[in-house]
Amino acid sequence: MEAIKTMNLTKYYGKSRGVVELNLSVEEGEIFGFIGPNGAGKSTTIRMLLGLISPTSGRGRIFGKQIGQEKKEILRNIGYLPSEALFYSGMRVRDVLKLSADLRRMDCGEESKKLCGRLQLDLSRKVEELSFGNRKKVAIVCALQSRPRLLILDEPTGGLDPLMQREFFEIVRERNRDGATVFLSSHVLSEIQHNCTRAAIIREGKIIACDSVDALAKNNARRVTVHGSVDLSGLDGIRDMQEKADGGGTVSFLYSGEMKRLLQTLSAGQVTDLSVAEPDLEEIFMHYYEGAGNENEPGVKE
Repeated sequence: MEAIKTMNLTKYYGKSRGVVELNLSVEEGEIFGFIGPNGAGKSTTIRMLLGLISPTSGRGRIFGKQIGQEKKEILRNIGYLPSEALFYSGMRVRDVLKLSADLRRMDCGEESKKLCGRLQLDLSRKVEELSFGNRKKVAIVCALQSRPRLLILDEPTGGLDPLMQREFFEIVRERNRDGATVFLSSHVLSEIQHNCTRAAIIREGKIIACDSVDALAKNNARRVTVHGSVDLSGLDGIRDMQEKADGGGTVSFLYSGEMKRLLQTLSAGQVTDLSVAEPDLEEIFMHYYEGAGNENEPGVKE
C-alpha cells in the first residue's frame, strides 16, 4: 500500500510558484528522502499533505485518504516534526508533551518518558528557557510519542548536536523496523544517504529525479584525484576541476569520459599518485541541479 501518493499536485501563491505538478509515490514501510535546498518547495509540499494549505490543483492521498477532504482521519496516523517548533510560553516540557498526547486522546506517558531519557530532555524546564536544540527535542517527542504509522520530518536535525543527531536517527530507524513509514525532508545530503532507501530531488518546485539512493548516487562519473604533473587540457568528460594548494600539483575532478583515454593521458605525464572513487551524493546532487538549467520562472516560496 502507498503511504503517500500525489498526482500533479500544484501550489501557486498568487503569481509565485510553490510546487508544480508534483508526482510522488511513497510505499508503506520505507524511509523516503525529499532533497532540496531552502526554497525548493519541500515545506510547501508537506503543508499540503497535512492539509495546512490547499493545493491550487492536483490531488494527493495518504493511506488512501484524500488530503484536505479527510484531514482528521489522515492526521490520526501522522507524527509531524516541523523545521521550527513554537510552544505556548509559561508551559513546562511535561505540560507540552501531555497537551500533545491529550489532543490525540492518548496516554503517551511511558513512551514520552523513554524518548525524553534518550534525548536527554529535562521535563521540568519551561519551554521559553530552552535552547533551539532542546525545543527541537520537545517537538521530536511530540511527533513520536504516539507511535504513528507515518512520520513526516521537515529538516529534523537543525539545532541538534552530532550525538543527538545520531540518537535521533537510531530512534527513527527503530520505528521504521517496527513498521512506520518515514518521509524525511532535508537539505543535509548525508542524512538522506545514510538513512533513506529512496529519494526525490526537488528543484524550483519540480521533481527532477526520483529513484533509490544507490541509483541516484551511481552514474558514469568518477572522482579522480591526480598527484603530479599532467596535461589534461585535451581530455573530454572533465568537470568540477579543483586544484589543491598543497605544493604537489594535485588536481581533483569528476570524469565521465572513456577510462582508456584517461589512462593514456595520465601515462604521458608525471603522475606520483592516483585515486579513482565513486562520487558522493552531494556531488551527484549538484550534478542534477546544474544540469537542470535555469527556467527563469517566478521565485519559489518554501
